[in-house]
Amino acid sequence: MNLLREKMMKYDAPQRAKAAGIYPYFRAIESDQDTEVVISGKKVLMFGSNAYLGLTNHPKVIEAAVAATKKYGTGMAGSRFLNGTLDIHIELERKLANFMNKDEAIVFSTGFSVNEGVLGCLTGREDYIIWDERDHASIIEGLRTSFSTKYKFRHNDMAHLEKQLKRCDAQSVKLIVVDGVFSMEGDLTNLPEIVKLARKYNANIMVDEAHSLGVLGKKYSGRGVCDHFGLLGDVDLVMGTFSKSLASIGGFIAGDYPVINYLRHNARTNIFSASITPAATAAATAALDILKSEPERVKRLWELTYYAINQFKERGFELGPTSTPIMPLYVRDNDKTFLITKMLFENGIFVNPVVSPAVSPGDTLIRFSLMATHTIDQIDFAIENITKIFKKLDLL
Repeated sequence: MNLLREKMMKYDAPQRAKAAGIYPYFRAIESDQDTEVVISGKKVLMFGSNAYLGLTNHPKVIEAAVAATKKYGTGMAGSRFLNGTLDIHIELERKLANFMNKDEAIVFSTGFSVNEGVLGCLTGREDYIIWDERDHASIIEGLRTSFSTKYKFRHNDMAHLEKQLKRCDAQSVKLIVVDGVFSMEGDLTNLPEIVKLARKYNANIMVDEAHSLGVLGKKYSGRGVCDHFGLLGDVDLVMGTFSKSLASIGGFIAGDYPVINYLRHNARTNIFSASITPAATAAATAALDILKSEPERVKRLWELTYYAINQFKERGFELGPTSTPIMPLYVRDNDKTFLITKMLFENGIFVNPVVSPAVSPGDTLIRFSLMATHTIDQIDFAIENITKIFKKLDLL
């Protein structure tokens, strides 16, 4: 008897969703990642993408990826540690460090592997990691591989964070790890208060800027939440990903030289993973150059964000505390969340369902996200259809 197969056969949630006609995952896109995509031969408006700046099909990004492939080939066949470092990897790291006002940066194969690798090795058995309960899954995976003592604090609850800091040994390293923008709800971490507590308890701070890089920052800089609050210099480690605003795949960590030097030689997800492809490296570099030279792109994203948030609020949607291009439309019912996703797709709108166990059954939502390249007409069309469906299901 195959015990593993027998155990796995008990997992039938996808089969049941497919049988009910509401399975929403692995929908194959047959076009580029634009504001309109093609799925199963049908054009639908894309409101489920993390390509906040709309750069995945930008001519300069594509040209850079093609040119790098022609020069360096398609893959690296090794890790950065050994045979997998190109001059363009080093160039990208230099540009990222300069952009984030840090000494150095390291490029990883994915954003997920940044958090997993950094948190898995940076602190030891005598140290502490204190983390927000809504931190990304990659942070949680990193915590699982760390030998440090881990304390969780309630989401953005500064009193609870202080309570957890008080539990730590004053002479030990204490690393506070938070998302800059929380990926499902779209709200910001309370970084100003976190910095105050870090100073009070001699703690260090790491911020995951995955959903804030290219979105937030002073004067539409796109540097992220740390720059938005004017606190880049108070944050020890800044993490970012290329798979969202930077139109590629990969991630990075930026910080002071001693920390980055240690990570460069000890982060297992970097040392034992093949480095990102020449195409991905060049694409991320080109996207970063566009971000720096075109702040109006970030400004446009915010104009659309304010417009959409106001429209949803005027219609009575429950949005929660979001103030970003990520808009959670709360449904608070698993089955209805799946059903709404299906009904919207049938009406030409792609959105993402967020259901348990990603959130509690009472917090399920439709995740509606914007790109700088959306038009007002596209947003209006989507909101009108979403409003009709929510009303039909007695959610408004």
